[in-house]
Amino acid sequence: MTLRWLSTHLWRYRVMGLLVTLAVTVVLIILATQSLQNNRSNSVRPSGERKHQKGYNYKHIPDHSRSAPGHMLSSGKGIKGRLIPTADSVNQAMKKRSSRLPVAFLKTHKTGSSTVQNLLFRIGEKNKATFAFPYYTYQFNYPERFRAEFVDELPEGSSQFDLLCSHMRLDLNQLRQVMPPNTVFITILREPITTFESVFSYYTSTVPAFSKAKQTAARSGNMHTTGLSVFLEDPESFWDPKEPRNGLARNPMCFDMGLNNEEWNATWPEDLYHLEEAFDLVMITEYFDESLVLLGSLLGLELQDLAYVRMNALHSSDVTLLDEDAKAKLRTWNALDSLLYDFFLQEFWVKAEHFGLERLKAGVAELRASMEEIRRKCVSKAAVHPNDLEDLVRPWQTDTATIMGYKMQRNLSLEDQSFCVRLVLPELQYHSHLYFQQYGRDMRTVPAD
Repeated sequence: MTLRWLSTHLWRYRVMGLLVTLAVTVVLIILATQSLQNNRSNSVRPSGERKHQKGYNYKHIPDHSRSAPGHMLSSGKGIKGRLIPTADSVNQAMKKRSSRLPVAFLKTHKTGSSTVQNLLFRIGEKNKATFAFPYYTYQFNYPERFRAEFVDELPEGSSQFDLLCSHMRLDLNQLRQVMPPNTVFITILREPITTFESVFSYYTSTVPAFSKAKQTAARSGNMHTTGLSVFLEDPESFWDPKEPRNGLARNPMCFDMGLNNEEWNATWPEDLYHLEEAFDLVMITEYFDESLVLLGSLLGLELQDLAYVRMNALHSSDVTLLDEDAKAKLRTWNALDSLLYDFFLQEFWVKAEHFGLERLKAGVAELRASMEEIRRKCVSKAAVHPNDLEDLVRPWQTDTATIMGYKMQRNLSLEDQSFCVRLVLPELQYHSHLYFQQYGRDMRTVPAD
């Protein structure tokens, strides 16, 4: 019995133990929620009479007391060799690495992933990286599980893919067939309640379960009845798990991560263990700037590389303010996403502690000061309605939500204009630009059936 074997198995038991703890917590929350709902049933007005407010600020980040790092640090013992490196170790490691360290970014839905993707697009273009693009359009045959055959061919003159960051449903084994052995794996997760609300608003017309709920709400004749409120009254009646396009209708982050998103089963602990082993960093939307500082250290990036503006932000009128009853129902319906998020939130703070909390705080302050300067230089107006934007910088619009964009400053130098336009360039336009730059042709469209 080797020390490596022993440490590996101890780590597996640690993951399972943490999962069991989180599962018990979620079950208790669900039971308490149901009890609360029963107690309220006599005093709460019918859903059709409730007033649903709008105007939620997309940039608002809730303060979760459970997210404080102080009570999460003990789980870091014995695993520091796999955590975010210190500055000295980063410098030593970068001397041995190629300047194009391969990165695979799992782009999850409505978590801030488009903002991260834009950042990676800019870094990849700057370093002349070879992108692993989908063979057709912008996604890897989503919602099918990722397969190596979904990736376009390696361009002439390239020996490997350096960067992959388009939407997929994860399959780690297939992804490893595409990317080099030294690939850095990253992704991002967001608090499950706000994630699901955003997913519902953005994909109402494309997820069948959501579309049915919206149609039912429209037939009610009550202007205060929303599709989301109708869906939450009886989600099982709208959700058909056999319909592939319904993947985002329950535990959407679990679905994107390749986990079973329907119910807890015996494979969950092992599957989560493999995800934890595979991903070098799981970013957290509620701690976005902290996540970027850790990412910058991991990849050896400069402050300018980490500058960002929030991409794909919904208009405030398309974001629903949720009351406590709706939040409780969302938490129950997305219990597995809560397990996933809570697990990686704890892992995030373990990494942050190893990095150094004071060092992290200083890095965030430096990043924000740098970004403020860059934004003033580049952006003349934020949260601009798409009707007031040029085609180049107008985000793609859904049938049920308005996606805001940015206007650039005028009279920029050619160098600043080149940087600033990329900073605000929406996902589809940037994707198309990089694809043409790499292959010298437009992207293929999906063949008609």
